[in-house]
Amino acid sequence: MKPIVTLFSALCLSLAASACSAGKGEPKLTALPELAAAPPFELKTAEGGSVRLSDFRGKPLIVNFWATWCPPCRAEMPSLQRAWEQFEEDGIGVVAINVGEDAETIGQFTDKTPVTFPLLLDEKSRTIEEWPVRGLPTTFVVDAEGRLAYVATGEREWDDPALLELVRGLARDQNP
Repeated sequence: MKPIVTLFSALCLSLAASACSAGKGEPKLTALPELAAAPPFELKTAEGGSVRLSDFRGKPLIVNFWATWCPPCRAEMPSLQRAWEQFEEDGIGVVAINVGEDAETIGQFTDKTPVTFPLLLDEKSRTIEEWPVRGLPTTFVVDAEGRLAYVATGEREWDDPALLELVRGLARDQNP
């Protein structure tokens, strides 16, 4: 387990550096042209419930992979919360899959950074191995058909109007 954490720590720091140096003209999300099926998951929430990818079938979903030890992950969490507050009324889901940590660690984080969307536990890092994650944070936008539509590697402002519009566009495509 320790080598995985070390690897992700290094990737997280390198992504933080590249995210900070990225220019304003660069795309905020990368379209995935092949639209591969999102790998299924069933994970426990920090509160003890259970969430499956299939629970969101028929509506777009933002799936964020993160850890509390990752500075860019922590930095983008408030913007994910603000996006969730806007998306909830549109029927668009948001989940954050924590990699390698337990419910107590997540609780300590949410005491300081309140989050109301589901925080899921991938304590043994099995789910992240199934997804094409290259570092933390990595966020995927899954379309209503359950396919990977967009990816963002590194920190984003998820409540940015252009980003919100891209995700809402997936909902409109489903319900013209």
